[in-house]
Amino acid sequence: MKRLIPVLLLGLAACGAQPAESAPATTLTWAIETQPITLNPQLWAQNKVRPLVFNQFDALLSKAGDGSFRPWLATSWKVSDDELTYTLDLRRDVTFHDGTRFDAAAVKANLDQFLVPGYNPAVAAIQLKAFDRAQVAAPYQVKITLKEADALFLDFLASPYAGQVSPKALKSAKDLKFGGLDLVGTGPFILDRYVQGQEIHYRRNPAYNWPPAGAAHRGPAHLSAITYRFLPEAAVRIGALSSGQVQVIEGVPATEVALIKKDPDLALLTSLNSGTAYSYYFNTSHAPFDDKRVREAFREAVNVDAVLQSVYQGTATRAWSIVGAKSPFYDATLENRYGGDVAKANALLDAAGWKQRDAEGYRVKNGRRLTVGEVASAPFVRDRRDILAQAVQAQVKQNAGIDFQVRILDQGSAQKALEENAYELFGNSRGDSDAGAALNLILPEKAAINRTRFADPRVDAWLKAASATHDQAERGKLYARVQRAAVVDNAIVFPLYVPADQIAASRSVQGLGFDPASGTPASAYDVRIGT
Repeated sequence: MKRLIPVLLLGLAACGAQPAESAPATTLTWAIETQPITLNPQLWAQNKVRPLVFNQFDALLSKAGDGSFRPWLATSWKVSDDELTYTLDLRRDVTFHDGTRFDAAAVKANLDQFLVPGYNPAVAAIQLKAFDRAQVAAPYQVKITLKEADALFLDFLASPYAGQVSPKALKSAKDLKFGGLDLVGTGPFILDRYVQGQEIHYRRNPAYNWPPAGAAHRGPAHLSAITYRFLPEAAVRIGALSSGQVQVIEGVPATEVALIKKDPDLALLTSLNSGTAYSYYFNTSHAPFDDKRVREAFREAVNVDAVLQSVYQGTATRAWSIVGAKSPFYDATLENRYGGDVAKANALLDAAGWKQRDAEGYRVKNGRRLTVGEVASAPFVRDRRDILAQAVQAQVKQNAGIDFQVRILDQGSAQKALEENAYELFGNSRGDSDAGAALNLILPEKAAINRTRFADPRVDAWLKAASATHDQAERGKLYARVQRAAVVDNAIVFPLYVPADQIAASRSVQGLGFDPASGTPASAYDVRIGT
């Protein structure tokens, strides 16, 4: 007996969505902080790129703010009693931008792509670790078989990774890794221009009529075209908005929030992201952070509240756990358990043998300065994280004599340093709508981005058990154990703040919003100009 997941049929309506009465020729220019590393949804890696992905591609399911799943390209789905077989019924009226038909064969081709060695090993090892095979059960019905029950699988089907790419394009794309103009989807916009370092341009898909449940309208997008300009400097983005060169910006710096709020012609929207907090992960595989006392001392030497106030001027939410406060799995019992005790920091370092100081005030042991280095990849530096690092740098020097050095490198150089274990700190946040996916990527011994190089069989077992059950309460208990082990028992992570997205826009721009599951800016599908 199979369980039917109760869903609404997309073909009827999208939860109150109204058909578009007309599609006027309106264009919008939007300034964004981060240039995409890739536009291939299945290789998506930057939270900032999520709205671009969903301009061009549609997923099989969508996810609501309460964690429930709703229809998108799949109108309904059934899960077998043993939770190993998922049967998806698909829309029958969808076409890719290249004119080919979306059907069960297309879904199978997209899932099979992840089985190609080296395509996306991180997703293959986490979100699709249980995936066995996909079968075409009927032209518009696909049957997916798992090797074991996996509570993260539906989340995968609603993520950018499940963005459906034309099978024809998967085979013929000149640059599959990056994506770009010849990698096409089914989304409300068609990518027709990309200029590296400058901009990306989309035009409306006139055939679009299959938005996710919860969209504000049906039919084609309101905008006839949208240009995203890459403006990494916050002051430049603000200037472009104020002068009318762009109508929307994201990545609003804290220093300009009050000014935007006072301007009657501008509106400010903000939303906390889901997933994990922005944290420093300590590399425990070599000195000095192989000593728990030094890890704890680094955290105690920093007054996080003061640092966040100085950098973000009251607009940042302090983090206490590896899991962000927006997640239903956040463990609030970790609050005020550590940090900001300078006397304790110095006592810990003394006990660890770092008792002497050099002429510049830094601690030394056996003639070696207490130096720790962070390696950051430039495409992932957002939210003034470089300024945040400078503030932390000043505090650990002044309060505890720690020499904290930060290197911001291009993506290739940063990856090389990480692979060669040439770092002591790794800063990271994840925007996964289910924090469990992020924890599985970061904490297990063999996880794809286990930058702490720490191993705890208990943590691995708890994460495995949480992934095997759909009982949210049980998952919460298991993830709480994981958080306590990482943050308190082993001190392998130093949570700093919960990432948020800010959008500032001309008041003439309507329909802006955030993805209910991730908290990141939504696609431009519902955006319009005027009332």
